[in-house]
Amino acid sequence: MHKVVKDIKYAVITVSDSRYNMLINIEDRKDLKNINDESGTLLTKELDAKVYTIVPDNKEMIKGVVEHIADHFDVDCIVLTGGTGISKRDNTVEALKDLIEKELDGFKIIFQHMSYEEVGFSAILSRAMAGIYKDKVIYSIPGSVNACKTALKIIKKETGHILGHLGR
Repeated sequence: MHKVVKDIKYAVITVSDSRYNMLINIEDRKDLKNINDESGTLLTKELDAKVYTIVPDNKEMIKGVVEHIADHFDVDCIVLTGGTGISKRDNTVEALKDLIEKELDGFKIIFQHMSYEEVGFSAILSRAMAGIYKDKVIYSIPGSVNACKTALKIIKKETGHILGHLGR
């Protein structure tokens, strides 16, 4: 039987061309009030994230910031929001597929099922995904606040369980 990790350290990355403004210092939580990123700030607050940044929807920059956070910050889980749609500018999934060592297909299935119950057939437009990279859990979810709220139900409940299976 695997233990469930309780004290999980999170990082949040918002992928957005319009909200991009480099690394945010969240040591002083009042900085979050000045950011026009409702989804990113929701995730940061709900997960008590230790790292929060906004990057443009650029495949190489997304990969670079995920690698940087994985290598230089003491976090167990990285949650990306945005860039999961089907437009030409949506590159998050493609960036992560270059990094992910093991994909967690069940996350996509459960997230889409929950989304379908909320928004109907338009749930097929979501390319949400999850996987493992450098012994960290990575989630990539749509940028809408409602999608983030849906994903949080899964993330909060299962991340500790996944980390336990990784031997953390």
